[in-house]
Amino acid sequence: MLDQVYPPTLSRRAFAILFASSLIMAIANTGLMSLLPVIGRSLAIPDTMVTSVFVFSALMWAAFTPFWTKAADRMDRKILIMISLMGIVFAKLLMGLVVTVGLLHMAPPMVILALLVVSRGCFGALASASTPAIQAIIGEGTRPEDRTQAMANLAGAFGLGTVVGPFFAPLFILPIVGLAGPLYVFSLMGVAALVVTWRYLGKSLPPPLPVRTADGEPQKRVRIWRDPRVTPFLWYSLLTAACQTSIGLTLGFLVIDKLAIEPLASQGFIALAMMFGALSGLLGQWGLIRMFQMTPRHLLRWGVALAALGNLIVAVAPNYWSVVVGFAIACLGFAFARPGAAAGSSLAVELHEQARVGGAFSIVGVMTMTVAPVYVMLYERVHWAPFAVNVVMMLGLLVYAYTNTQLRNADPKPTSRLETVLATVERNDSGGV
Repeated sequence: MLDQVYPPTLSRRAFAILFASSLIMAIANTGLMSLLPVIGRSLAIPDTMVTSVFVFSALMWAAFTPFWTKAADRMDRKILIMISLMGIVFAKLLMGLVVTVGLLHMAPPMVILALLVVSRGCFGALASASTPAIQAIIGEGTRPEDRTQAMANLAGAFGLGTVVGPFFAPLFILPIVGLAGPLYVFSLMGVAALVVTWRYLGKSLPPPLPVRTADGEPQKRVRIWRDPRVTPFLWYSLLTAACQTSIGLTLGFLVIDKLAIEPLASQGFIALAMMFGALSGLLGQWGLIRMFQMTPRHLLRWGVALAALGNLIVAVAPNYWSVVVGFAIACLGFAFARPGAAAGSSLAVELHEQARVGGAFSIVGVMTMTVAPVYVMLYERVHWAPFAVNVVMMLGLLVYAYTNTQLRNADPKPTSRLETVLATVERNDSGGV
């Protein structure tokens, strides 16, 4: 294989802009996630149908991501990030108008639901442009030994957004606009991020694709979904994302039912629970990973172990505060698992393949939204059932993290492709740990 050079080309300003863009997306997304159970019950929309808003968005995200991934291999990634931010601006504004119409009883609940689904679908189609672009910029602009921390720091933007989004959402539920207020504010935040990106983020062009190997043979491009270097990480990410999605979407309903209060009165409690979960994730991504110098291999193991423990606590929680503790522990696990899988897969592929890997992980992450109605239906029948399923799934992944060769060998220390191969051979000869 060809040895590669990973120059540290990512500037602080560029990283700050990528961080801010990711933060805005996270605020808008988690803010909506905390609002939607309240919106649905306030507008007399059944819980299971409320989740269809996220399902259709996920389908649109998955459908458009391959297109954006190919675009990231050909054009300036800055343009893709701007398209993503425009999607946030347009979709949140449209959703705010739809909620306003619903609160004024100008249309029946099912019509409002259909309009919410369409507006959220616009978000999925456009916002999906940023993920392959951002991961390509990070993957191409950092050294292998720095990449885990860089991706963890960027993932911290989503963690911080999980704090800010649910915390801000209740503040903008105002007398005139009501539950639509936060959506209008999220749209304005998208405008601000769009302007900053346009003015200050420099060009980021993809590297040239190699056409021949070191032996002079034509370069073959393996489908990313069948690439043995990446598929273990994709399966791992798929199941952890499903677990994270299920607990995140059922949390609002669980809090309302535990407290036995009116939906609108529960908004603050939902936001508080999500805030503790996000703070726990930030502690992991910005503190523990750096403090203990955790490699992807460590993150993959500790992530699912903590996620299993957190879901177990939520499943047997007798009261609201027990739910908060369990959710926080689970979020710490996700804060380890997701960057671990992303960094491990990034280290496993060539420089010119970073956008493809980012696109694949983007699809995996959102496609778990399609199972959201199943989890909500389980919750409606037996409240602890979704979390029990997650416990079993995470324990299975823990075994997988110890037994799969790719996951077992996920370590950023080798700084070249040749050293990576030699290190893998050495680990295989010694049995791997």
